[in-house]
Amino acid sequence: MITGLVLAAVSGALLSVQNVFNSKVSFLAGTKSTTALVLFLGFLASFLIGIAVEGKSMFALQNMQPWYWFSGMLGVGVVVSVVQAVMRLGPTYGISIVMVSQLVYALITDSLGLMGLEKVAFSGKHIVGVLVIVAGILVFKFGGVRKADKA
Repeated sequence: MITGLVLAAVSGALLSVQNVFNSKVSFLAGTKSTTALVLFLGFLASFLIGIAVEGKSMFALQNMQPWYWFSGMLGVGVVVSVVQAVMRLGPTYGISIVMVSQLVYALITDSLGLMGLEKVAFSGKHIVGVLVIVAGILVFKFGGVRKADKA
């Protein structure tokens, strides 16, 4: 469990940094170029690491469901929408909304047992948890005084 917690924390940090970088690249190169660059470099890094770590077994894909082949295409939507959200809302607010959206969708997916996942019992605690996070985002966004407001 500790390893899972550490990996989740590391991935959150990496995603936040990546999204800031992506928004800066997008400002200079455009969203389409940024998306192509990010996904190509991600493919290249994954491919090379996969070859180095797994060798030929990386290509043993005979038991994979056909619809899994298209999951990588979701990355286009992810990169485009997150880059645009960060550019329009700022990193903290944009990523916070992405995080809540992920959490709500994960809750729905778990509770209904979608995509072949084992059904997880749904309780009021789940809704309260999501609402607390949403309330925190609202407090963060609307509760403070900005530097521009002080002037």
